[in-house]
Amino acid sequence: MNDEFTIYDLKVSIVGDPTTFVCHHQLGEAFRVQGEDLVFSQPTAFSMYSLAALLPLLPAKQRPLATNDWMLSDALIACPDPNCGAQFKIERLAPRIQRHSETTVVPVISSQEENSNADKNSLS
Repeated sequence: MNDEFTIYDLKVSIVGDPTTFVCHHQLGEAFRVQGEDLVFSQPTAFSMYSLAALLPLLPAKQRPLATNDWMLSDALIACPDPNCGAQFKIERLAPRIQRHSETTVVPVISSQEENSNADKNSLS
């Protein structure tokens, strides 16, 4: 069985007017998301609060999306400090082929099983 699926690698970079930054962001600093890994090209400090704000969005930005989905068009995320003018730009890079069997030990659920489970849950 083919267990491949496609996600996109991402680049997250700090953008905005540095004169409005309150936090210790450095204009142009960036990291990449490669598969499930966050990759920093050089040793750097990155705010854990900013990272916490970005993390929930990254897996969604990695997935194939419908053309009209706002998640595809909206790429600038504000720093979570309301007084800071920094933004984080999330850019899609190359698609990456992943394998289900290499990312989890849970077996693939067929669409027939999924529909059966949904029917059982609706009867509960």
